[in-house]
Amino acid sequence: MSDLPHCPKCNSEYTYEDGGMVICSECAHEWSKDAVAEGGDDVRIIKDANGNLLQDGDSVTVIKDLKVKGTSLVVKVGTKVKNIRLVDGDHDIDCKIDGIGPMKLKSEFVKKA
Repeated sequence: MSDLPHCPKCNSEYTYEDGGMVICSECAHEWSKDAVAEGGDDVRIIKDANGNLLQDGDSVTVIKDLKVKGTSLVVKVGTKVKNIRLVDGDHDIDCKIDGIGPMKLKSEFVKKA
């Protein structure tokens, strides 16, 4: 009997291990063994540019000039962003920047303040 967990997407019992990943043979969903050890795929691990773990409500500092798409505005290096919220997707930080307004940032362009 396999001690591997059921698939978090389709709840299939037919999962298998491949290297550091666990794969569902029915829906092809993949997740890491670390996520299994931490209690499932529900755990979001988002890190800043330095590898520090980010959480909702943290303050971060922008480490690179970022052009705001569709405008001539730029978020300058050193801009401090307070009270971030982590979301799923490519841009994984949802925040409000003074003078610009609400926007989404990638965690690779910020460091924990």
